[in-house]
Amino acid sequence: MVRFQNVGMRYGFGPEVLRDISFELEPGSFHFLTGPSGAGKSSLLRLLYLAHRPSRGIISMFGRDMAQAKRHELPEMRRRIGVVFQDFRLLAHLSALDNVALPLRIAGYPREKARAHVVELLNWVGLGDQLDALPATLSGGEQQRVAIARAVIARPRLLLADEPTGNVDDEMALRLMHLFIELNRLGTTVLIASHDQLLIRRLGKPVLRLVDGTILSGPPETA
Repeated sequence: MVRFQNVGMRYGFGPEVLRDISFELEPGSFHFLTGPSGAGKSSLLRLLYLAHRPSRGIISMFGRDMAQAKRHELPEMRRRIGVVFQDFRLLAHLSALDNVALPLRIAGYPREKARAHVVELLNWVGLGDQLDALPATLSGGEQQRVAIARAVIARPRLLLADEPTGNVDDEMALRLMHLFIELNRLGTTVLIASHDQLLIRRLGKPVLRLVDGTILSGPPETA
C-alpha cells in the first residue's frame, strides 16, 4: 500500500525536517505513529496524503512511484485517502450532514443513498441531533467527530488521522477507535498519529516512532 525508501523532506530551502525515512504499510494493516512534539509526524502525514513532495528518496503508493505521477492524476489518487486533520478543515457553509456527505457526492453517490449512510454514521458518533448544524455552532469535539465521519464515510483504501481523539473524552475516544478498527477489518489501511500512549498500549497495534525526523519501528510496549 505504502513504501518509503530513504525519504527526506524540507520546507523551501530550510533544513530537512524528515530524513532517511524508510517503512512499509501493508494493505489492510493498522499502525500508530508517535513521537515527541516537533518530531515530524504532521510532515510525514503531509507526504502521505500527497500535499507535499519529498526532497529526496522514493515514495510508492497504491503500487505507483509517486515521482512518476502527473499533477492532474493526484486528485483521483487523493480520493482513495481519508484524512482527519488536526484543524478539522470542515467547510463552514455546509451542515454537518453535507460536510460528511461530500466524499460520497464527489464519488457520484445518489443523494438519498448518501444521506442514509451519513445519518447512520453521525448517529453512531453521537451527532444524530446535529445533522443541520454548521461547524461554527459545534464544539471542538463535535467538529472533530464530523471530520472523522467525513474521512471514513467512503471507506477509503488508506486512512490517515492526526490526533483524532485529542478533543473527546476517553469513552468517545475508544468508540472512535472501534470505528477505525472496523474500517480496518473491511480492508482499509490505517495510520493514526497519537500522543495517547495509554490508548496505543490498550489497542496493541504496531507503532512507528519518529525521533528527530527519523523513523523507528517497534512493538507497542516500547512506544
